[in-house]
Amino acid sequence: MRLITFTRAGSTHAEIGARLPNPAGDQILPFADVANKLGIQDFPGDMKSFLRAGSKVMEQAKSWVAASGDYSALFISPKTITYLPPITDAEKFLCVGKNYRTHLEELKRTNLIKEIPQEPTSFIKLNSCLSGHEAKVVRPQGITRLDYEPELVFVIGKRALGAKKAEAMDYVAGVTILNDLTCRDLQLREVASGSRFWTGKNIPGFGPLGPEIVTIDEIPDVYDLWMTCSVNGQERMRVNTVDQIWKISDILEHFSRFIPIEAGDMFSTGAPGGVAVGKENAEDLYLKPGDVVECAIDGISTLRTTIVE
Repeated sequence: MRLITFTRAGSTHAEIGARLPNPAGDQILPFADVANKLGIQDFPGDMKSFLRAGSKVMEQAKSWVAASGDYSALFISPKTITYLPPITDAEKFLCVGKNYRTHLEELKRTNLIKEIPQEPTSFIKLNSCLSGHEAKVVRPQGITRLDYEPELVFVIGKRALGAKKAEAMDYVAGVTILNDLTCRDLQLREVASGSRFWTGKNIPGFGPLGPEIVTIDEIPDVYDLWMTCSVNGQERMRVNTVDQIWKISDILEHFSRFIPIEAGDMFSTGAPGGVAVGKENAEDLYLKPGDVVECAIDGISTLRTTIVE
């Protein structure tokens, strides 16, 4: 199932639903409309509440998607919606850094790392920086080194505290895509001062997320996924998630030792090598107004962002 958060044309009211892929044209099935049709009064209206409602509600939604032909009168066109981040209000969105060896080498060469971690490390992505699929993201005045970082994100589906590696996938509801937009100008200064990737990764709009959450039952192997990033149609990188150092089993066990991880929390699993800062011609590759960035993961989706003044 492909879960989305969206608004309809002319409305600011956020809804949740499912995107129904179809060669003849995708459709959106709004869950609120199905619930109303069936006389269900208390169906969750946002993604975090939906995930926290548990497996019964998840299976109910899957049954609607499986029988979507019965609800075809409720379909709306993707052309009439605005995609929002699938989860807009996560309590914890932890981004695991330094998780691909190729990216570690880039960071060392460019003085963006001081140490090689011996366990998963992370920084926080603020809800206020998130943006949806097809969003226009402003490059702030004075920023010239804006970089792209495609990342695989795990969405947690139930509370985890003291989770063990062997059971980690039992806690995962699905996966989505993050473009961890990063201002290298600010990041270099933050690393030099000892701060933790704060300002340069949390400017408004710098967290394109989505377009959808693909439920984990639809992903045969999360560590055999090809991930690409293209700018204006030119492929900048192509890597496989098998190259991650810390898998979600390591990550969830580590961070849930003392801190409860709740349904609707997210873990982004780091950028691979191939970002602009690691290239000799980096100044030519940094994102500029007018650039269209596409982060894609096979079997999941493509997340598209346009950079503007």
